[in-house]
Amino acid sequence: MAATHMADVSWKMLELRARSKRSGSIYEPLKCINLPKPEGETLWDKLNHYYRIVKSTLLVYQSPTTGLFPTKTFGSNQRAKVHDSLYCAACAWALALAYRRIDDDKGRTHELEHSAIKCMRGILYCYMRQADKVQKFKQDPKPSACLHSVFNAQTGDEVFSHEEYGHLQINALSLFLLYLVEMISSGLQIIYNTDEVSFIQNLVFCVERAYRVPDFGVWERGSKYNNGCPELHSSSVGLAKAALEAINGFNLFGNQGCSWSVIFVDFDAHNRNRQTLCSLLPRESRSHNTDAALLPCLSYPGFALDDEVLFGQTLDKIIRKLKGKYGFKRFLRDGYRTALEDRTRRYYKPAEIKLFDGIECEFPIFFIFMIIDGIFRGNPTQVKEYQDLLDPLLQHTPEGCPVVPKYYYVPADFVEAEQRSPGSQRRFPSNNGRDGKLFLWGQAVYIIAKLLADKLVSPKDLDPIGRYVAPQDQRNVSMRFSNQGPLENDLVVHVALIAESQRLQVFLNTYGIQTQTPQQVEPIQIWAQKELVKAYFHLGVNEKLGLSGRPDRPIGCLGTSKIYRILGKTVVCYSIIFDLSDFYMSQDVMMLIDDIKNALQFIKQYWKMHGRPLFVVLIREDNIRGSRFNPILDMLAAFRKGLVGGVKVHVDRVQTLISGAVVEQLDFLSITETEEAPVFKSLEELDLPKHSKVKRQSSTPNASELEQQPDVNINDWKNKSTYEILQKLNDCSCLASQVLLSSILLKREGPNFITKEGTVAEHIERIYRRAGSRKLWLVLRYSAAFAQKFSSSITPHITTLLVHGKQVTLGAFGQEEAVISNPLSPAVIKDMIYDKCRLQDEREAVLQQELVIHIGWIISNSPELFSGMLKIRIGWIIHAMKYELQIRAGEMPAKDLYQMSPSEVKQLLLDILQPQQPGRSWLNRRQLDGSLNRTPAGFYDRVWQILERTPNGLIVAGRFLPQQPTLSDMTMYEMNFSLLVEDMLQNIDQPQYRQIIVELLMVISVILERNPELEFQDKVDLDKVVQEAFHDFQKDHSSPKGAENQSDMTAFYNTHPLGKKGTCSYLSKAVITLLLEGEMKSSHDDPCTIS
Repeated sequence: MAATHMADVSWKMLELRARSKRSGSIYEPLKCINLPKPEGETLWDKLNHYYRIVKSTLLVYQSPTTGLFPTKTFGSNQRAKVHDSLYCAACAWALALAYRRIDDDKGRTHELEHSAIKCMRGILYCYMRQADKVQKFKQDPKPSACLHSVFNAQTGDEVFSHEEYGHLQINALSLFLLYLVEMISSGLQIIYNTDEVSFIQNLVFCVERAYRVPDFGVWERGSKYNNGCPELHSSSVGLAKAALEAINGFNLFGNQGCSWSVIFVDFDAHNRNRQTLCSLLPRESRSHNTDAALLPCLSYPGFALDDEVLFGQTLDKIIRKLKGKYGFKRFLRDGYRTALEDRTRRYYKPAEIKLFDGIECEFPIFFIFMIIDGIFRGNPTQVKEYQDLLDPLLQHTPEGCPVVPKYYYVPADFVEAEQRSPGSQRRFPSNNGRDGKLFLWGQAVYIIAKLLADKLVSPKDLDPIGRYVAPQDQRNVSMRFSNQGPLENDLVVHVALIAESQRLQVFLNTYGIQTQTPQQVEPIQIWAQKELVKAYFHLGVNEKLGLSGRPDRPIGCLGTSKIYRILGKTVVCYSIIFDLSDFYMSQDVMMLIDDIKNALQFIKQYWKMHGRPLFVVLIREDNIRGSRFNPILDMLAAFRKGLVGGVKVHVDRVQTLISGAVVEQLDFLSITETEEAPVFKSLEELDLPKHSKVKRQSSTPNASELEQQPDVNINDWKNKSTYEILQKLNDCSCLASQVLLSSILLKREGPNFITKEGTVAEHIERIYRRAGSRKLWLVLRYSAAFAQKFSSSITPHITTLLVHGKQVTLGAFGQEEAVISNPLSPAVIKDMIYDKCRLQDEREAVLQQELVIHIGWIISNSPELFSGMLKIRIGWIIHAMKYELQIRAGEMPAKDLYQMSPSEVKQLLLDILQPQQPGRSWLNRRQLDGSLNRTPAGFYDRVWQILERTPNGLIVAGRFLPQQPTLSDMTMYEMNFSLLVEDMLQNIDQPQYRQIIVELLMVISVILERNPELEFQDKVDLDKVVQEAFHDFQKDHSSPKGAENQSDMTAFYNTHPLGKKGTCSYLSKAVITLLLEGEMKSSHDDPCTIS
């Protein structure tokens, strides 16, 4: 026995010695750590302290195969989240940066750096195995095609399908790109070859469209109702913006890279993300009024916001709503890991989130983010405040290592007391370090914060690319990585005026306007933006991975303001607004002038590159024909004076301006001798006699109106034979008649049917071009509709409306409408428009596109015009415009909306959006306000208050709004509730009646507010209340002629709402009558109080 005992002791001694020799390896967890810090400890001692913590609480769990970190540190569950692993890698990297200060680091810098590299490459490995998903997602971003966000930690295999898990997390993908740039900038080598470079470029293509991709967010649940619905999240869009800023122009090979390892970012896509973020904030999403996920987005590591005022508002809201004694709630009514959550179900039931009100778990990790934020911003008071809050919450392992609990929860026995008195009950940690359970994301962020607080690393070490720029330094910073937004600047936009022919150049010269022709700028070529799009098709192509290049997306005006070097050629581009192959709105010179001014303003505001922007103005002969010559001449004169729409410009020759411009080298187009070079088409000069006269004459306005009218009746020709239609088409010189006849052939015989001028489709296209040249707007809209023309710019404008908190509906007035609540792809929107408008009037499809573009511009510049309008119903707005034209015409025939130019349509739209002018009848006011879906201030809050006192809900036009689960699922100030009220009003088909219903709801609200002891007993049918009010109105306005107009409510609609005989008095009486008839009951002591 003694011998056996001695053998055991000897074996333990040998094991202890061997372990002490291996104590520098990440594969050997340390069992005993001496944590107390002696006074006057050296830098090595300080770092050694954190090294041992990192080794025993983080690196010990890193997978030796993939380098990923598991989400659970106990049991057999080996799932790894990309998001959590990234923070673990960042922690190892941060400690490595600290060790760089020591000359003899005993190999620890190398070890820690390569732990981070291994994790980053592990994530890259997992991602690259899903290259097919990247290819699909960049074309059509939907949850079934996204990269996964959870993998097997040991193999890198997929763990869940997209049906089983909310993988679509733009925030995780963006964070990967952001940390990739930060780490490579610090000297790490993570990307090894061109396959990986092309893959990263394709990830950038995916992230560029974050502004229009609803995802499941940081918490992987989407909407706060946890019902499987993704939403557009500020935290995701913000991190995407930060990642794009960081990686733009970045060389993935670091200092050893060359031109083909550089990443390209679409500057215009980046700006759309910036605009979307600023529009969404301070909200997190439509259902999340605020969210703690915004902290790592707006502060470390994202620093996505440059607007200090908006940052302050958002942070204040997070703190007010979510801060607790034990950490921050993720968001209000978050049921995650609460005692009342049913963990056997993935999704919640309707109204279930009401159960979690007041008992949401609190997460200490967000105290740590606030500490880091305070350090970056130089706010020691904030740092101390949150350190004092955090320290009592930390747990410890048996060896004494600090442990950050994932969350603190209210035990089931204390739930009722906590809900009665919020904050009164003690909460308990989810893990304490002694149970083997560690929250690695929290551990990683804690170590980073401690390294910063102890000044072992500086903010500049952790942010080598300068994501954070102090407000006082922003004005003087100009760098590729800057996250600065628009600052007041004195930018001068360089402008080159290009005439499409020599004779146009000679003509303009007589007015003192100096221009160049395409031949005169040679060897520099002038391209349309679509040719640049073709060039970018070659960016990121990788046949081995099955990846095509950049998707077919237009280049915006920032992208076209640079000089390009492509296959040895120097190229300048003109903006899409000058492109004739685009939507017909560019044919309207007044719209063109408007677009030019908007583009210059946009460039001035958002240009952030070294060098001046070069804006090419292409002047066509069509632009100066007829009455529109003078506006063009005025604009060109403004260019010559150096100030256009408040923007300073400098006009000169292209050859002179090119020296100060930004040059983009598109080296990815380099080809070998065996490859065939792609062919690009440059702008060609019109081959016209130099001294021939430019024709400026046009038909008189009356002749133009006659020219727009067809001389055939389409209904008469629908039943005639194809031969007769062809004969008439050949003999007809009227473009309006030609397009109507062609439409019959198109529907009957198809687009490829042969006519005298080619196929039917070609003939319609030819009519479209001719009508555009002659500014025949009715014919243009007909031919554009039959050719199913679509403006690609409609998509970002719809997104603009959505992020301003609006819904958009497409479809004709009085017909079924399609509701757009989330951004959609251009193809889906096009199909939606033409499907919903085809049964009413073909022209409506293109007019609705015009309206969306106009509204998108207007809401960006004057959002106050849309106050009270939550749902933008395009068909109803068109109805309002037609009604306005009828009002203006009086007894005369109203002007045809379809014959008006796009600029006239825009002005009419602006007119009806203005606050109502005095003197207009109440019928007209209600017609217009109802068509615009305009509501008074506080309307939706008042409906909420009504619903609180209406147990059986409200009904109008067959649409029911129940009290439950509405009140349990939602909150008063939530946008989703307001949208639900709009859904209730959706079935009302008369604008003026809708407005009466809005007035009725306001009246009910006032009555209930003044009588707090009352509530409705039965379901409230708003239609019946209005009918009762109308009957009373008829009694007071009875006609001696009898009852022939009993159902005509015109007089009622035309009555002032206030006063003794106003509509509100009749509506109030009808509501009180319901009360006296017993449809209301008292809810308190005094049943008789009616004020």
